[in-house]
Amino acid sequence: MTEHDPDAELLPRIARGDQSAIREMVARKLSRLLALGTRMLNDRGEAEDVAQETFLRVWKHAATWQSHVQSGSAKFDTWLYRVALNLCYDKLRSRPNYSNEDAPEFIDQTLIPEARLDQSQQGDLVAAALAMLPARQREALVLQYYQELSNIEAAQLMEISVEALESLLSRARRNMRTALLEKGVTAS
Repeated sequence: MTEHDPDAELLPRIARGDQSAIREMVARKLSRLLALGTRMLNDRGEAEDVAQETFLRVWKHAATWQSHVQSGSAKFDTWLYRVALNLCYDKLRSRPNYSNEDAPEFIDQTLIPEARLDQSQQGDLVAAALAMLPARQREALVLQYYQELSNIEAAQLMEISVEALESLLSRARRNMRTALLEKGVTAS
């Protein structure tokens, strides 16, 4: 018994060029794609580029993807996140002499009020520590904690076993903890 994919009904409409279906898909998926891209790239502008390119691919390949969803062989979100992650990796690889140490710190401009200063600073430190992780560890954490995918879904998306995912998550959490302790952030 396959689980119903809530996006399946939009794909044939998108394949026909239905603008309202495209708008609905963007409304459903944009915030999560932006969060994924921002956490993987540590750059909101590049995350927006990734989200835009991901939606272009949805539009171009909706007819092809529709048959996979209808047959139950794949879930639309799995394909969507794989496309977005591949685009993130393309961006990371294209950075000249990219090193995790050179990653800019993410600063959320919406958290300016003084009452939120500590929260913002801690968030910046977490974002910087996340940016310093090896790409596969960062991907595992982002998929599980920020995209709220199950271990099974994240492992399928990363094309690894659940055991390999759990190992990546364990190393990632350990590396994050070490990086945050070095910056004076303690677990609450």
